[in-house]
Amino acid sequence: MKKSNLALAVLCTMATCSWAQTSVTVYGVMDLGVVSEGGGPGGSVLKLSSGVSAGSRLGFRGSEDLGGGLSAKFVIESGIAADTGGLNQGGLTFGRQAFVGLDGGFGSITAGRQYAPHFLAVDDIDPFGTGLAGNSTNLLGTTARMSNALIYTTPSVGGFNGQLAYGFGEIAGDASANRQMGLRLGYSAGPFSGGLAHHHTNDPSGTTAAKNTLISAKYDFNFGWVSLGYNVNDGAPGNDSRDVLVGLSVPAGTGTIMASYVRKDDRSALNRDAAQIGIGYIHNVSKRTALYTSYARIDNDNGAMYTVGNAIEAGSGNRAFNFGVRHRF
Repeated sequence: MKKSNLALAVLCTMATCSWAQTSVTVYGVMDLGVVSEGGGPGGSVLKLSSGVSAGSRLGFRGSEDLGGGLSAKFVIESGIAADTGGLNQGGLTFGRQAFVGLDGGFGSITAGRQYAPHFLAVDDIDPFGTGLAGNSTNLLGTTARMSNALIYTTPSVGGFNGQLAYGFGEIAGDASANRQMGLRLGYSAGPFSGGLAHHHTNDPSGTTAAKNTLISAKYDFNFGWVSLGYNVNDGAPGNDSRDVLVGLSVPAGTGTIMASYVRKDDRSALNRDAAQIGIGYIHNVSKRTALYTSYARIDNDNGAMYTVGNAIEAGSGNRAFNFGVRHRF
């Protein structure tokens, strides 16, 4: 990442900026990988995909010292389809993140499009980091982002920290319609960290809610870290499961070996259980550039059709192999 006065000038065209107290950083990720998928109804497919391990993006983040321990900040981040030159997140210009907020001794409060606390909790215990074949998000229910959201993040006190999130539904006449709410409570002490996270989404009528609650723990041993997550997925009718994630991340030279097991226990009448195993390796060529590879397979029961995806794509079949390169700037 590097500071850019040019970017600051562009962003400040319509406003007066304090150059002495304001900093703006331009950053991004370019990630492209070859993906081989099999086991889908349409047969096998080989493709070049953007954002396999981490979504390709271009972002701007800035902060201003307001004095008295208070500062303002903003982030705008666009998801890029590096294989085609298009935009991800449904074509939204800044679909990954777009928020403004304040930091201080009280913690921080931000407003805009942001990551949901439950998703961040899943990302923390998934050795694949919600990217690559092997990531847990296709089986373990979660919502990545909240639009129209206010999020309060506490300071860390005695190892405890937390987040509260509220997403406005913005439906006239019914404040509960399309409304989202989330929270995350965490604790960290030495090699151990753990917590509780919840996400609640109402449908457009405000009468039905999809709910996910995660209990998680991670312990850093001398050889690497091991994680465990138990997710209660009380979704819309017909979407009810108990999900388990077991993860392992082991440093190996300049890289990292990752492995995970994800089990979905479907509690609906159809009993469509599924289990995924995944293994991968990331080799850091430098501080900013990495090569990666991974493989995962899902065993579906009773007509379940869960697929192996990656950071951006949901995937087309029950098994996938990928390798590629990721560069951060």
